[in-house]
Amino acid sequence: MATTQAALAPSTPKELKDTLWKAADKLRGSMDASQYKDVVLGLVFLKYVSDAFTERREAIRAELAGEGEEFIAETLEEVDEYTGSGVFWVAPTARWEYIATHAKGTQAGAGTDRQTVGDLIDAAMTHLGTDNTSLEGTLPRIYGRDNVDQRRLGELVDLLNSARFTGQGASKARDLLGEVYEYFLDKFAKAEGKRGGEFYTPPVLVRTLVEILEPHKGRVYDPCCGSGGMFVQAEKFLAAHDEDPTNIAVYGQELNERTWRMAKMNLAIHGMDSQGLGARWGDTFARDIHPNLVADYVLANPPFNIKDWARNEDDARWTYGVPPVRNANYAWMQHILSKLSAQGEAAVVMANGTMASNTGGEGEIRKQMLKAGVVSAVVAMPPNLFRSVAIPVCVWFFANDKTAGSKGSIDRSREVLFIDARESGHMIDRVERTFSDEDIHQIANTFRTWRGRASAEGEYADVPGFCKSATIEEIEQAGWAVTPGRFVGVPEAEEDEEPIDEKIERLTKELTAALDESARLDAVVREQLGRLA
Repeated sequence: MATTQAALAPSTPKELKDTLWKAADKLRGSMDASQYKDVVLGLVFLKYVSDAFTERREAIRAELAGEGEEFIAETLEEVDEYTGSGVFWVAPTARWEYIATHAKGTQAGAGTDRQTVGDLIDAAMTHLGTDNTSLEGTLPRIYGRDNVDQRRLGELVDLLNSARFTGQGASKARDLLGEVYEYFLDKFAKAEGKRGGEFYTPPVLVRTLVEILEPHKGRVYDPCCGSGGMFVQAEKFLAAHDEDPTNIAVYGQELNERTWRMAKMNLAIHGMDSQGLGARWGDTFARDIHPNLVADYVLANPPFNIKDWARNEDDARWTYGVPPVRNANYAWMQHILSKLSAQGEAAVVMANGTMASNTGGEGEIRKQMLKAGVVSAVVAMPPNLFRSVAIPVCVWFFANDKTAGSKGSIDRSREVLFIDARESGHMIDRVERTFSDEDIHQIANTFRTWRGRASAEGEYADVPGFCKSATIEEIEQAGWAVTPGRFVGVPEAEEDEEPIDEKIERLTKELTAALDESARLDAVVREQLGRLA
């Protein structure tokens, strides 16, 4: 296949997004959203890996200019020359050029057997997993299956040939691919509706949690990690502060096999070690793959209100009470608390019902958690942050130590911060809300000032209608419910300089005029109905 001029130039994020979403459209209709998600994301990953390999290969050739051809040829096949520069080794038959050449299902390799393009891609995925330990058991091998339209797959490969992830250096290429990958996760989550929420948490929500916890260094854990968005945002936080991304080590677990594979690829794309996600997927309650982990930070968005879960009444994790049979919400929270180090902090997205429910002993568990002082803040979020689910959510923040120290200069050991952010953000269309940078800063800085952190701007003060630092005694008086609206009150009324007499006269005139107009319209409607009779 001839290489186009467009393939020689680096792609902009917009060009790549447009090109790759067109690629996804080529398979739409022949399979459902969850299937073509796996097909397209895996192929995008393969294209990036091959592009990065080719770029490194050309750099090696340039470095060895003037050396003998035999020496150059040998060096170009040295695995360490690639892996030592953070580039995956790609075997000859796994390279994009080879696959693209045979994308139309033409003869591949020696002998008389003909391979489909799907067979070639599956073989490439196998080679990548075998040759690169961090990718072992991660990449999808689904391209040769009967339900994948080989003609359309060949067209998809052809279209991807015009996209290029390199030409800007390895880190820039990874940033570009990361942006495209997250864009795809967002698009696929929307396409899959409610199911999409199981692997994808809105980036603005994740960023808010990370900006509050500020994970500069240590072990970051997510017991239901989905596609790995919490980890990626933690890495972005370090990048934004010009800090080494290896300052954090990530650990996670995911129940769904396909989602687990997505997470492993997502971490690989962002240059993060995915070994902490375990050798395979699994149920956190049935078999915790990190039983001895002590985490500095936990970020999680567990599935809400799970009714069928692996419950064991004698589980050592139930420090504050045994969770009910038909709801795992408080099981998730206690599991997370069991992982925290002495200075550890956690942020957990939860259903709003957790703030006041007394069903199945949940009220008593919540009471014991509050009395133990492990709840640091509760934030009520606005509805529509999750495109597929209109219901609002809340975020619980936990800390084993709220005294004055390294995590903040103000002792909050007998207080809980409540933030009512239900009016924050703005609608980007009729079904989805998002946060601006200012919204995220307002929420995060409120927490930072409350704890007295060095990163805080200004000093904390209760704001009627938005935030309140409540004592344990005040929470007890509220029946141990932690709905922020109960504590923050209502916003202060704006000052009105219009004299009361003038206001009454003005409003009376406006009301009279409105009633007169209503009567006029009523008469018109009755007249028109009379004509129809």
